[in-house]
Amino acid sequence: MIRRGEKISIVTLVLAALLFCTVLPYRSQSAPCYGTKTLSEKQLIMGYQTYHLTDRDLEGRWGRVRSLEHFFLLSYGLFDWLTVDLKGGTGYIKAGNATTAELDYPTSFAGGYGFRIKLYDDTDSGVRAVFGFHHISVHPRSIQVNGTNHRSVMDDWQVSVLASCDVGEVTPYVGTKWSRVDYIHWVNGTRKRRMSDRTESVGLVMGIDIPVTEKTSLNLEGHFIDEVAYSVAFLYFF
Repeated sequence: MIRRGEKISIVTLVLAALLFCTVLPYRSQSAPCYGTKTLSEKQLIMGYQTYHLTDRDLEGRWGRVRSLEHFFLLSYGLFDWLTVDLKGGTGYIKAGNATTAELDYPTSFAGGYGFRIKLYDDTDSGVRAVFGFHHISVHPRSIQVNGTNHRSVMDDWQVSVLASCDVGEVTPYVGTKWSRVDYIHWVNGTRKRRMSDRTESVGLVMGIDIPVTEKTSLNLEGHFIDEVAYSVAFLYFF
């Protein structure tokens, strides 16, 4: 456990971030940040999460994408300062612009992973800070519209820095993130990548952890500025 006021060295942080960003796959979809409460070494959390991306603008004339996902969660404390997050479930994508009908892709597989690095943890004051990287990939079923075959994948990655302070039993947190969403679209087998608007890549994260029982908690989180998205998660601590 990191003692009061103890900080991880910048070298350790950078090396860990580079390692994970190198070995993790390239595809992803914008992901919840999980808050600031990392796990102790060998500690395990399981849970359920719903994530709703209600509005993300694509570059140029390509419109926007939306998505809704449901996940089973698994997080593990690899070290006292490093928590690994995994998830698997289902999700759908909707995409379109003002001049074309929105394409509604039916629900299918979605999954993701990421990690959180503890930057600061003062147990006396309840102040914490966390660096995170998270990823989701959504692979809905293909559709056919007016004789044209459409297939899609949502692709994004996210880096965040969050800080929190305990207020009684609850832990509100706030932070910033950099994210990018790509809408990968195949039309009759021809692949096109529609990137999110590059002028809207930095956003605000606000959330709260609420204990329910000694071993369960509720996490609520919202994303703003770069996108509008919300998540709700129920977690069980082993």
